[in-house]
Amino acid sequence: MTVLVIGYGNTLRGDDRVGYQVAETVAEWQLPQVRSIAVHQLFPELAADIAEVEIVVFVDAVVEIDSLAPNITIAPLVAGEDATFSTHIITPQFLLGMTQRLYGATPVAYLLTIPAIDFTLGTNLSSLASSGKDLALDYLKCWLNDPTIKLCMKSVC
Repeated sequence: MTVLVIGYGNTLRGDDRVGYQVAETVAEWQLPQVRSIAVHQLFPELAADIAEVEIVVFVDAVVEIDSLAPNITIAPLVAGEDATFSTHIITPQFLLGMTQRLYGATPVAYLLTIPAIDFTLGTNLSSLASSGKDLALDYLKCWLNDPTIKLCMKSVC
């Protein structure tokens, strides 16, 4: 099994950096058959990296105003049909569609979201995002070391 973890977010906008940090930590683990990329935003060139793996996990912050619980969400993704994009807004679904069209590759894909409440300028995570990050890393470490665990779950506490 080859896995690519792509964490993304603005590292200077508080909780938005959480996906980026998760990808950095996964890279530090240096697990066999696992590659991790931390980026500020998704870009078309990532399609080439996605085409080389069996599974891709996108990691991002999600605005969570009503919850103080650090629940993470893991959901399956399918390729998007829309071939247009803005250079500033590329979705994981668009990248999956681009990967299919350009390389004929269709890896299994998931979006792991971490709750976030503070997107102000700064480099600190809120306690909610920090707790969510810890949950996400614990879950990824467990799953990457034992892929028989089912990754696709609505919510993990």
